Amino acid sequence: MTTRKKYVTVALTLLTLVLFIATMFPFFIVVINSAKSSFEIVTDPISLPQNWSQMFKNMSDIWNSPSVRYSSSVVSSVIITTLSLAAISIFSAMAAWVLVRTKSKLSTFLFLFFLSGLIIPFQVVMFPLVSLFRNINEIFDIKMLRTYHGMILAYIGFGAPLAVFMFHGFIKSIPKELEEAATIDGCSKPQIFFKIIMPILKPIFVTIVILNAIWIWNDFLLPQLILGVGNDIQTIPLAIANFAGSFVKKWDLIMTAVLMAAIPIIIGFLLLQKHIIKGMVAGSIK
Repeated sequence: MTTRKKYVTVALTLLTLVLFIATMFPFFIVVINSAKSSFEIVTDPISLPQNWSQMFKNMSDIWNSPSVRYSSSVVSSVIITTLSLAAISIFSAMAAWVLVRTKSKLSTFLFLFFLSGLIIPFQVVMFPLVSLFRNINEIFDIKMLRTYHGMILAYIGFGAPLAVFMFHGFIKSIPKELEEAATIDGCSKPQIFFKIIMPILKPIFVTIVILNAIWIWNDFLLPQLILGVGNDIQTIPLAIANFAGSFVKKWDLIMTAVLMAAIPIIIGFLLLQKHIIKGMVAGSIK
C-alpha cells in the first residue's frame, strides 16, 4: 500500500468515526437522560446518571400515568402500524405486478401517477386531506377523522408510491414464463400471485415493511392531523408530546418515553437488517 493510499484510508476511517459519533450522540443523550430526574437533566444533560435504576422508575411512571395513557397508545400504535404495513405491502405488490404485466398506455400512466406521490410534499396535501376526510363524513356519513380506518387509509395513500416503485423494479426481473407455466397448470391469477410471485418478492417485501414501519411508528404530524388531541385513539409520539406542557416539560419522562418507543424499532432492524440489505441490493441490481 502506497503512502497516499494509507493517508486516504486513515482520512476515511476518521470521517467514518466522526459520522458515527455525530449519528449516535443524540441516542446517547436519550439513554443517559432517561436514567435521570428532571432536575438532573436541566442541571447537566451530558453527564452520566448517578443512579441507573431511575430509568426503571421513569418507565413505571410513564406506563402507569393516567393522564397520558401510554399503555393504550402502544396498543393503538401496534394496530395502526401492523394493519398499515400489511395493506401497503400487499396492495402495492398487487398493483406493481399488474402494472408490469399489463403493457398499455393506461398502465404507464398509472405507474407515473403513483410516482407523482413521491414528488409532492406531504405539507402541500395535509390540509386538503383533512378537508377531504371531513367532506366524506358529511356526504357519506363515514367518519374518517379520529378513527383507525382513517389513519390507516392515510398511511396507505402516502406509503404506496414508494412501495409500488420498488416492487415494480423487482417484478420486471421475474421471468414471465413462470406465470405462463402456472397458467397452463390451471392456476388462477390470485394463485399465481400468492403462490409464485409473493415468495420471490420476500427480500424486497421485508425491506418495504421495515422502512415503512420506522416511518409509521415514529410519525407525529399525520396522526396529530387525523387523530387530533384528546382522542381515545393516540399513537406513541402523541403520547410523548403530552409530557411537554405549555409551562412545564417533564424531560425525564420525555427522554424515557422516547427510548421506550425506539427500542422495538431498533430490535426489529437489528433482527432483519440482513434481509433489508439483501432487498436493497437485489432491487438495485434488478
